[in-house]
Amino acid sequence: METRVESAVEKKNKGYNCAQAVACNYCDLVGIDEETMFRLTEALGVGMGNMEGTCGAIAGACIVLGLKNSTGNLEQPNSKGATGKLARKVMEQFKERNSSVTCKELKGVGTGVMLRSCPDCVRDASEFLEKLLEE
Repeated sequence: METRVESAVEKKNKGYNCAQAVACNYCDLVGIDEETMFRLTEALGVGMGNMEGTCGAIAGACIVLGLKNSTGNLEQPNSKGATGKLARKVMEQFKERNSSVTCKELKGVGTGVMLRSCPDCVRDASEFLEKLLEE
C-alpha cells in the first residue's frame, strides 16, 4: 500500500479533527463513505472529553482497525480480542514515540511542555495504522 500519511495531515490542516483526519483517509479500505466516517468520528477529536481523553488520531486509527478486522458477527462477537490487540499495538507504539496517548499531556496543558503537535499526532497514528494494515 502506498503511504497516505501526508494526505491525513492535509486533512487535519484543512480543518478535520485528528480522528477524522486519520479515519477518513482510509475509508476506501474499510467500505465506508467519507461523509459517514466524518460524522462518526466528529466527537472523537480534541482528545475525547475536550483534551482529557485519548488522542483523537489514535481513536481514528482504532476505528479503521475495527472496521477492517471485525467479523461483524452480531450473534457471536468473535473478533473483539484480535481487534483489541491491534488497537493496543497502535497505542503502545504511539506512547513509545510520544510519551503519552492523552491529548492534554501531548499538548502540554498544565506542564507548558508540548510533547507533540496535532499534525504530528495524525502523522504518527497514520504511520502505525498503515503498518498494521499491511500485516
